[in-house]
Amino acid sequence: MIRSPRFRGWSVVWVAFTVATFGFGIGFYGPAVFLETLHTTRGWPIAPISTAITAHFLVGAAIVSYLPQVHRVAGIANTTIVGALLSAIGILGWSSATAMWQLFLVAIFSGSGWAVTSGAAINAMIAPWFDRDRPKALGCALNGASLGGVIFIPLLVWLIAHIGFQSAAIVVAVAMSIVVGILAHMYLRHVPLDFAIAADGEPTMATNMSGAHVGRLSRRALMRTKEFASISAAFALALFAQVGVLAHLLARLSPELGASGAAAAVSVTTISAVAGRMLLGWLLGEHDRRHAAAANFLIQSVGVGLLCLSKTVPSLLVGCVFFGLGLGNAATLPALIAQMEFRPPDVTTVVALVIAINQAIFALSPAILGALRQGSANYTLSFAIACALQITAAFIILVGRTRPSNGPSTGTRCWHRSHYRTIRFTACRGKGALLAKLRARTSQLAIDRHALGITRDQLDAIASGRW
Repeated sequence: MIRSPRFRGWSVVWVAFTVATFGFGIGFYGPAVFLETLHTTRGWPIAPISTAITAHFLVGAAIVSYLPQVHRVAGIANTTIVGALLSAIGILGWSSATAMWQLFLVAIFSGSGWAVTSGAAINAMIAPWFDRDRPKALGCALNGASLGGVIFIPLLVWLIAHIGFQSAAIVVAVAMSIVVGILAHMYLRHVPLDFAIAADGEPTMATNMSGAHVGRLSRRALMRTKEFASISAAFALALFAQVGVLAHLLARLSPELGASGAAAAVSVTTISAVAGRMLLGWLLGEHDRRHAAAANFLIQSVGVGLLCLSKTVPSLLVGCVFFGLGLGNAATLPALIAQMEFRPPDVTTVVALVIAINQAIFALSPAILGALRQGSANYTLSFAIACALQITAAFIILVGRTRPSNGPSTGTRCWHRSHYRTIRFTACRGKGALLAKLRARTSQLAIDRHALGITRDQLDAIASGRW
């Protein structure tokens, strides 16, 4: 046990924020800069470079699906350090390629680095430290993803223009390796139990029976649940639309706003993403997270609709704001929904699988929307399809929750049963102020039984340990 005078969870949040800034800045936003640079400096066609970028994301998707197992074997700190080194090797490879076939070899390294510094990795860093405050903590950490776009796109463009692609890659690679490596070693090697505390800094007794010793469900069993299918399908459609629109947003806005005006509008979109994620963290509370996701998709659909139909500068800027408000939450909400609907041991696996599926699908969206744009001579059809996909995602996420009549689902039943036994155990020990909090939780469980389909007899059976 390590003694610490303060709760280290928020330090972990800021470390995760920094990892997200580098990870998304290089692994998510960087390929767009690589494409333009390789096309203009080497004279290579856009199509094969785009295909290599798709390979980069598909490699990431394949690895993300196994990220929880990697974390359990190697540890989050070591995995993150290796990810930073792989990303560094990747950007050096992109800048040093002398033939187009080499880009596909490089994509293995860059895609692997992106996988272990992406949204699933950020959630894995935050999850052990926060339960009640996870929306705020995860929102703060993933704001680094938005900041990565704000910082790294202009930074890479400026460095490439002044010192060349290879020198720029060396600067960024060294910076990421040193900063992420040191922070991961200092702050990601420990979990709350190492400091004799639980999530949110609570005493360990309140949670040491909350599911830590419950066996994990298999990946196949999790993927067969209706909850998983609805989360995965909804966010896959939403992110397909979102990533496609984002990839083509600069080109869509340039005719009306000019190159500099379009760049400024994209910055407004990114800033709105930060604001939207912070608002979600502060306002979500105990509200239904599927309802929040549906509202997020619908707000984005309004923004995409304005971008699709509008021709005036004010309406286009309003469209950027509405689209941006939901931009960051699409990465945050799957983890928050999974936290409420699956058992704690299964949450990181669910999140990793959802992100892997999403990434494999949204990797294709820039090319598909680009092909529609080329076939129709403008972005009206492309953005209209994206708008329709956002609305469809909102419908799927709302109807996807299972509400059984004879009892809750396996994951939910076990999660609530473990909490109820924790209440009985702690109450018998008579722990003062903590007891009052647990009584309140018991009352909430009695209320929740209606939504879960638990009868009073079943609730009593939980209390006695018979069910």
